[in-house]
Amino acid sequence: MHARTKFVSICSSLALAAASGLAAAADSGVRVATWNISNYSGGAQSIVTTAIFGEFEGRSMSPDLFVAQEILSQSAVNAMLSILNSAPTSPGDYVAGPFNNGPDTDNAMFYRSSKLEYLGTAILPADPGTSGSPRDVNRYDLRLVGYEGEGATISIYSSHMKASSDSASQARRLIEAKKIRTDAEGLPLERIFMLGGDFNIQSSSQAAYQWMVGSQANNDGRLADPINTPGSWNNNGAYRFVHTQDPSGAGGMDDRHDQLLMDLDLGDGQGMEYKGEFGLPYSTTTWNDLNHSYRSYGNDGTSYNVSMTTVGNTMVGVDVANALVLLASGGGHLPIIADLLVPGVIGADNSIDLGTIPAGVQNINFSVGNDGDTALWGADGINSIQYTLETDAGMSVDAGFFTDEAGGGFNTHTLTVDATGLPFGTVIAGEIRVISDDVDTPMLTIPVAAFVGGCSPADLAAPFGTLDIFDVFGFLDLFNAGDLGADWTGDGTLDVFDVFGFLDSFNAGCP
Repeated sequence: MHARTKFVSICSSLALAAASGLAAAADSGVRVATWNISNYSGGAQSIVTTAIFGEFEGRSMSPDLFVAQEILSQSAVNAMLSILNSAPTSPGDYVAGPFNNGPDTDNAMFYRSSKLEYLGTAILPADPGTSGSPRDVNRYDLRLVGYEGEGATISIYSSHMKASSDSASQARRLIEAKKIRTDAEGLPLERIFMLGGDFNIQSSSQAAYQWMVGSQANNDGRLADPINTPGSWNNNGAYRFVHTQDPSGAGGMDDRHDQLLMDLDLGDGQGMEYKGEFGLPYSTTTWNDLNHSYRSYGNDGTSYNVSMTTVGNTMVGVDVANALVLLASGGGHLPIIADLLVPGVIGADNSIDLGTIPAGVQNINFSVGNDGDTALWGADGINSIQYTLETDAGMSVDAGFFTDEAGGGFNTHTLTVDATGLPFGTVIAGEIRVISDDVDTPMLTIPVAAFVGGCSPADLAAPFGTLDIFDVFGFLDLFNAGDLGADWTGDGTLDVFDVFGFLDSFNAGCP
């Protein structure tokens, strides 16, 4: 994992939320998709609409962030954007990233403006001639709405690498892989990055793939397969659940050409996170691996070495399956989708003002928790927040490591202020520091204020600075109300020993 200045993970297993099947739509967290849509020039509105927004048993592709390969022109981008926004079940807030007309076919990017803010694009250009990468690689930079920092910023690369398995083609893919990793190494360290595309790679042992996922002296640009499924994918039925090509052709489903590789920080249990058990191998017995949100969309594993199953397709149903097959005509591909959890947001009481307090030990409760925007991201689309507490001398807070999920009540903690022996008129000013894995506010401060009005622990009532009958009445009021402010012995119960303790304090007088 590359160096990141993040809060140390306390209990990462709590943050690795299992993906409870394939969601109906991307209404929780962020759904990312990559799709080589096979020389798309526009049109096919009803087919594309069905493929992207069609539902089966509550499941739908419905991406929030979508990179596409084999886009032929700006008019094709415009046509796709129109389809994305005009579909009956579309949220209608899709925006297209800028299109660059490079050599051969090109990349495109679409995103939902209610969830993502576009920041910019970089182009890793194709190489001239026939010895390097044949097409441009595009990097699109976006930030989660409502966040500010690099930890909520995504750089997603879209790539369509050289096809074929001969040594010359493999060498050209390696050149492109090196470009991508080098560019990723130059990104801000806190930024999240991903690579989606048609890699045309037949085996994880090939040099280009190893360059992208292998450990090197500089691992800042290292990618990982979130479903940890390496191997020789071509013509190997053991990988039938992750194959993406060819759903329509005579060769059938026998290649894992299309993948979505991810920054290792998406599996560290904090901040922005892959929704699933990052690095756990994908199931070899079912497409519906509940440990993962990653899917070869449309592939239910029943069509190894033949055209993709349509009738009886258990992942997407016959209508969506038919649409995907039609759009892959002539040797095309299936989309890859995966879900991300957005970072938790630390929330707490704005301040704590104890007002006038007597000399002695005072306790007060305060709240800290996950203040993520559940209306936008859904409670199950926000990662847990993890935090510790610290404060100034003369005060103490709960020790330990704490976590909180979004959408529920905040955690309750206790602040103890020790004003024992402090003279009348002392002003207490301090703070509680909440240190968390919030990507924008790693340290949140809660100001604490109090005024010492009493000259002894028994000085419970005005006029402060002297012990009199009003202090006795103040103690009796607390005692009769069952208030633990009268718990002089500190044993959690009110009894005659607390009365004796108060009288001892009262008779001792003010210093």
